[in-house]
Amino acid sequence: METLNELMSTEIWQGRSVFDILTLESMASAAGSVLGAITILFVGWTVSVWIQGRIVRLSKKNKHLDDMLFEFLASIARYVIMGFTILFVLNTFGVQTTSVVAIIGAAGLAIGLALQGTLSNVAAGVMLILFRPIKIGDFVEVSGEMGTVKEISLNFTELADLSNVQVIVPNAQVWGNIITNYSTNGTRRAEWTFGVGYGVNLKAAEEIIRETIMADERSYTEPAPFIQVTNLGDSSVDFLVRVWCDASVYFGYRADMTRNVKEALDAGGIDIPFPTRTMVQAKSV
Repeated sequence: METLNELMSTEIWQGRSVFDILTLESMASAAGSVLGAITILFVGWTVSVWIQGRIVRLSKKNKHLDDMLFEFLASIARYVIMGFTILFVLNTFGVQTTSVVAIIGAAGLAIGLALQGTLSNVAAGVMLILFRPIKIGDFVEVSGEMGTVKEISLNFTELADLSNVQVIVPNAQVWGNIITNYSTNGTRRAEWTFGVGYGVNLKAAEEIIRETIMADERSYTEPAPFIQVTNLGDSSVDFLVRVWCDASVYFGYRADMTRNVKEALDAGGIDIPFPTRTMVQAKSV
């Protein structure tokens, strides 16, 4: 670009003031800055959209990857790219971006402290979605609540309890506590304790218990059932019974066998003791 003295010496600029020349030169510089800013914005926007699409498509290619998590990460990546793009645009107009970054950092710190609880839930939500200790449809117990998982968002986990009541648990309480997942394994071991009287035939009682439980098609023969006397109580001889079954039928199976064994022991004449109390009334003198 020609210097100011060279421009003033040319014939086309004869008779014009220095102010006119400076004004036109400033306008040309501003136009160049605006054009550069538009170019940077267009490139930054294009790259951010492309990166966002690539990350989202990555989750679509693998069914084991969670769509919601990758959509969240894709949005963050796009906003980060657009943030740097805006800083480049400001730098094009001569703005000191160092001070802008410092202000943004201070504002981010203040917001982070104000939303500490919410951000901890979001962080826990990312961990839940990434490592998948629970998934939709699982029957779980978390933070003292038991139910079926209906939704896992970035902020909370929704359960439907045994009465089909909606229960919302913040993700920080899910990730930060013990999780009991009853749906992970396909089989479960049901357990009962049946008490019989001291005067009964223990072998006969054991056979009735075994035949009653193993007659049910839900009972597994392998692993072999465990039926043994394990305790001599104050008023009963206790049989500990352990039998494997499908996890999906566990609760109904356990309840049914409790009733069936009780009825079978009654039919077989096996005494089932229960606490009794004898009251003696003193005669008045």
